Amino acid sequence: MTTKHLILPKGFRAAGATAQIKPESTKKDVAIIHSIPPAGAAAVFTTNKVKAAPLSVSQKHLADGRAQAVVANSGNANACTGEAGRQDAETMCRWAAEKLNLAPKDVLVASTGVIGQRLPMDRIQAGVEAACARLSEHGGKDAAQAIMTTDTVPKTESVEVKGSGGAMRITGMCKGSGMIAPDMATMLAFLMTDAAIQPALLSRLLREAVDRSFNMITVDGDMSTNDFVVLLANGAAGVPVLDDGGPDYAAFSEALNEVCLSLAKKIARDGEGATKLVTISVRGARDLEEAKQVGMSVANSNLVKTALFGNDPNWGRILAAVGYSGADVAEERITLAIGELRIFERGAGLTFAKSEGIEALRKPEVGIGIDLGQGKAEATVYTCDLSYEYVKINAEYTT
Repeated sequence: MTTKHLILPKGFRAAGATAQIKPESTKKDVAIIHSIPPAGAAAVFTTNKVKAAPLSVSQKHLADGRAQAVVANSGNANACTGEAGRQDAETMCRWAAEKLNLAPKDVLVASTGVIGQRLPMDRIQAGVEAACARLSEHGGKDAAQAIMTTDTVPKTESVEVKGSGGAMRITGMCKGSGMIAPDMATMLAFLMTDAAIQPALLSRLLREAVDRSFNMITVDGDMSTNDFVVLLANGAAGVPVLDDGGPDYAAFSEALNEVCLSLAKKIARDGEGATKLVTISVRGARDLEEAKQVGMSVANSNLVKTALFGNDPNWGRILAAVGYSGADVAEERITLAIGELRIFERGAGLTFAKSEGIEALRKPEVGIGIDLGQGKAEATVYTCDLSYEYVKINAEYTT
C-alpha cells in the first residue's frame, strides 16, 4: 500500500514502542493491537515440539474463541525458559490487560528473537505501558516495525471487501526473514477484520488461508519455536454475520487469502540476505500433496538456492531435488523451465545459450516451472536465493 498510514479495520487500534529489550538498540520492540469491541479469535501455531512460552499462554487464552488484544515483543523469543518464561508471558498479558481494562485471558502474547534468554521484564513493562498509551487507529505501521527482527522492511497488507451488507476490511502485519519453513511457516502474523464471524468458521477460514500462503513459503527450511498467526474479527463494520455459503463468504475468503499470500510472499522476498523472490510452480502432479512435496524439495535445496544467487542455470540441481523429493516421479515425463526458457523435457536437457539462462536468473523475481506429467494437481511454493549475507547474519546472530 502507498498510504501514509496502514488502514486498520473499524474498531482496531495499534501502537509500537521502544523498550530497549536489546540494551544497545533504539528500534521499536513492543507492539500492541487492540480491538475496542470484543472479538472472535482464531490462531494457527507452529508444529515444532519445542514451543516458546507465549504460545502455550496464547493457546490457553484462545480456548473460548475470543480475544481483544495482542501484546508482542521482538529481540527475545522467551523460548526454552521453563516455568519462569511462562509466568513472564502471563505477566505481559496482565500488564496489557490492566492498561486496556480487559481480562488477562482476553490478551494474546507473542515474542520473537533470541532463544534461551529470560525477558528483561522491567523494560518490557515500560514498553507495554508506552505502547498502550500511544494506541491509535494510525498506529499499525509502528506496530509492524516493533515486531521486526532481521527483517529489512515492515510487512503489511490491507484489503477492503465489498459485501452485500456493506464494506468490510482485512488488515494484516507480519514479521519473518530467517528460520522460515512450512507447517506454519516461521513468523508472527497478526490479522484483523471488522467482519462479524463466529469462532468456528473463523478458525476454518484462517486454516484454509494459512495452508495456501504461509505454509507455502520457505527461506531456509528451519522451523521456529515461536510461529503464530492470529485473526481477530470484531464485527465493527456493522454488516450481517458471515455465514458459510452466504452471499459474502466467497468474497471474504478470497480477500483473506489475498492478504495472507501477499504477506507470505513479502516474507520470502525479504529472506535473510536474499536478492530475489523465487516462485516454484509445480503442475502435472497426481495430487496436491505430491505437488507441494516436489516444490518444497526444490525450494529447500541449498544447491538450487546458491545457484539462483549466482545466476547459474545449473538445472541439474533442480532435477535432482525433484528426484529425491520422495514423490514417485518419472524422469522421462518431467519438463523444467526458468521463466519462459525451457531447459529440460522428456528425460533430456534442451539446447539453450548459457547467456539466456543467466539472464533469466538475473531478475529480482524468478519463476521455476516444473511439470511432472502425471496428473492435474498443482501447487505454488515461494522461496528466495541463499547468499553470502545469510551466512553472515546467522553466524553473528548472538555475537
